[in-house]
Amino acid sequence: MPVVQSLPRIVPAVLLLALSAPASAELGDYSFWQSLSNLVSPPRADNPVTPAQRVGPYPLLANPSGFNSGFNPGNYYGWQTIQMAPQTGAVCGNGSPYKFFINRVPNTRNTIVYLEGGGACWDYASCSGQSGIRGARNPDGIADDYMSLLNPGASLVSPFVVRLHPWTRVKTQNWNMVYVPYCTGDIYSGDKVAVYEDPQGVNPPLVWHHNGLRNMRAVVGWLKDNLPRPTQMLTTGCSAGGAGSLTNYANLRQDIAPNRGYLINDSGPVYTALAGDNQAYPSYPLQTLIRQAWGLDAAQGPLQYLQARLPGFNSNDLGSLYPALSSNLPGDRMGHTHFWQDLNYSSYSYERFYPEIVNAPNQATKEALIKQRWATDTTRLRSQLASLGNVGGYFPQFRNVNESHCTSIIEFANSDIQEQNLQLDNFVSSVLDGSGQVLDASESSDVADRNKPFNLLYYLLDQLL
Repeated sequence: MPVVQSLPRIVPAVLLLALSAPASAELGDYSFWQSLSNLVSPPRADNPVTPAQRVGPYPLLANPSGFNSGFNPGNYYGWQTIQMAPQTGAVCGNGSPYKFFINRVPNTRNTIVYLEGGGACWDYASCSGQSGIRGARNPDGIADDYMSLLNPGASLVSPFVVRLHPWTRVKTQNWNMVYVPYCTGDIYSGDKVAVYEDPQGVNPPLVWHHNGLRNMRAVVGWLKDNLPRPTQMLTTGCSAGGAGSLTNYANLRQDIAPNRGYLINDSGPVYTALAGDNQAYPSYPLQTLIRQAWGLDAAQGPLQYLQARLPGFNSNDLGSLYPALSSNLPGDRMGHTHFWQDLNYSSYSYERFYPEIVNAPNQATKEALIKQRWATDTTRLRSQLASLGNVGGYFPQFRNVNESHCTSIIEFANSDIQEQNLQLDNFVSSVLDGSGQVLDASESSDVADRNKPFNLLYYLLDQLL
């Protein structure tokens, strides 16, 4: 039977519907009268998981009958916590239950799937949380109130998922929102239970679930079983979430099957890294380690699974993801963006793998060595994307917050390419609203960025990060 909502719940939803309605209808939007009707009788799922999708490698498994996920179909304009049972295969790194969050609207089928950022881990220190910012997010699991305003690192992380952002507008603010939290340290891509010994011999071994891929499969299954199929769907995230949006995009796109699909990978590059020459392919030591640590190369594991679903992807060259997605999904619009001066993701990529960086005589030398390798990898990626008409690259130089990491967090402002009079908004609009070739742009100098006036907001945020 349809879920009929009470009047006290409907009245504020009507007001929010009126306040947040876009100026013109988008493909996938309901009419005004249908939107009002949806307040009383929420639209049901119309693309449920099929029996065939519930079997085989990485199946879409559902919560068992009678399990309370916490979902209220008529709870609009507020974050809902969706609980996942162990039977779905979903679990956080420390073994605690996995959960994700939705913020539903009555006026559209369109949906953004936002993957949270937050580091990576592959040893005791980084997976236990001892490494701090250079470890992995949420080593102790995910709180039910994770999306409250008391946790602004999630609830206010990006204009993509803040409905009433005070100064940055993007059309996903009018869409259904799915926030996928990060607690496995494997860029949403691993499938291995690891045991990490305490190098000090003080604490017991850490049993860690690099379970990112199975968590994503559980999220996809729940979305198919509980929400209408999106007409438009954007998959995005920054840092680890950007990388995860890239590695999971083919699966999400095929299983959720929106009419139009978009991908924006913010600051989570997956580089080509071939064996034999670490100067030419600086990310090779990192990729060699995570392939083993996260079980990526296991028989019938994550890379074999992706290769089977995405023709043209070569598991020996992770950077082949970009052209494989481009050729298999020619109607989709996709983009990648990061800063040339990023000192966060680049440190993850190289700092722990090169003795000359570890033993650098001072911080300036260390940063120069890191940036040198980042420039080598980024130059190759920029050239690769420039040859793909439906995948654009947007590479500004520097923003004085968060180590120049993530172009789309906090606000879109100052992730600009001043020499071409381009803002990040131009790139996002090219992906979401453009036609023809996706915008491709790069900034050659960071002088103009570093000469910008002091930004008190960025200073305060850096004290908190």
